[in-house]
Amino acid sequence: MLVTGQRAELRDVGELLEDLAPDPEIAAMAQRIGRRLAIRRRPRADRPERGSGRLASVPYRYRSDDIDLDRTIEVLTERPVPEDTDIIVRERMQSRRDVVLVVDVSGSMRGEKVRIAAATVAALSADLSAHGSRLALVAFWSDAALLKPLGAHIPASRLLDQLLRIPARGLTNVQFALAVAHAELHRSSARRRTAVLLTDAVHNAGPDPRLIARRFPELHVLLEIDGEHDTSLGADIARLGRGRLAPVATHRDVAPAVNRLLG
Repeated sequence: MLVTGQRAELRDVGELLEDLAPDPEIAAMAQRIGRRLAIRRRPRADRPERGSGRLASVPYRYRSDDIDLDRTIEVLTERPVPEDTDIIVRERMQSRRDVVLVVDVSGSMRGEKVRIAAATVAALSADLSAHGSRLALVAFWSDAALLKPLGAHIPASRLLDQLLRIPARGLTNVQFALAVAHAELHRSSARRRTAVLLTDAVHNAGPDPRLIARRFPELHVLLEIDGEHDTSLGADIARLGRGRLAPVATHRDVAPAVNRLLG
């Protein structure tokens, strides 16, 4: 049953986190997961990009061996003693992508829920920064807070700290959270604009989120299945949002799921 209650609010982060501190043991665990996952994923930036990105001629960066002969000859005629980077090659250039991560913090942020949230923030931060893309972060319960707008530069470690300092809330308003995420994506000029919803999809406050899901160009759902969850609603949101559903039972499921969703 949906509980409409009072109107949802977009909360100010500074006011929301005032005089609160996360459990030190939980905070340390989350930061360890974040650091480990970010380090493990970072080398991806040094691997050749494959896929449907546009083909561009760029200086040789020890990745592509598809030489653009005409452009290379033009450069070499001006450089009697050429260097490796004077060779012009063709590479697939991935389009910049803006992603809004929407994290369900209703209930208690403890146990595997903390680990999954930490792994998701770390995985997306590492992946997007490696490709010159941007990440925004929305935390939600019956209300919501924009912890990081798309244009802000906030380290993943600080984002994790802010998530853990949000006090436990009972109700879950998925619709309002998606409305905040949609407004943030609407400000983006990126060619690819994506939202990733991390939730158990147990929606019990506010209007039906299926309606706003239709308005997204790309909306994926990471469905937490370690406790009570609503697979049917999660699947509907992903389908209507032209995205995909990826169940995650533990934090170890997050990185493979993110790769599948954004790949």
